[in-house]
Amino acid sequence: MERMRKQDLLVVIDMQNVYLPGQEWACPSMAEVSGRIRRLLDAEAVEQTVFTQFVPPSDPVGTWKQYNIENAQVNSNQWLNAIVDELQGYTAKYPVYDKSVYSSMKIGALAELARSAEHVVLTGVVAECCVLSTMMEAIDLGHQVIYLWDCISGQSEQNEAAIRRIAESFAPLHTLVMSSEEYLRS
Repeated sequence: MERMRKQDLLVVIDMQNVYLPGQEWACPSMAEVSGRIRRLLDAEAVEQTVFTQFVPPSDPVGTWKQYNIENAQVNSNQWLNAIVDELQGYTAKYPVYDKSVYSSMKIGALAELARSAEHVVLTGVVAECCVLSTMMEAIDLGHQVIYLWDCISGQSEQNEAAIRRIAESFAPLHTLVMSSEEYLRS
């Protein structure tokens, strides 16, 4: 008998090497978050899973021009921009979408998948930019977001807590905030 899988879309946002501890854009809890995301993926509890990865804009406008200048060394390093080793193997099973802005909801294929999902489940980095932006746009598009706080890493514990409080402020109508274990049990 096949187990029931949630009609949710799991979004693994930008789990790239550049966010590992000791790297240019380090997110201190990245290693723990990576392990929890892996447990979610291994559980195969959702119908759809996608990965996103940030790539520098090729034809930047506005402040993205300055972004490209200031981050040229990071942008040109293939290893820094690759998905972390711990999750790399999953990218053969699940699609990986490139994005050149913070919000993953700007990816047309991902936005289309979200339309048929019961919830958009967020994991990844960076809490205070890409995850927050994706959450806000998903809410604006009418999706209920599940914010898995222990599967999201930011540049500091304080930033992670601040974004979690923002997610909680939209509950229960727009967001559900829970741990990955609570999600798997639900």
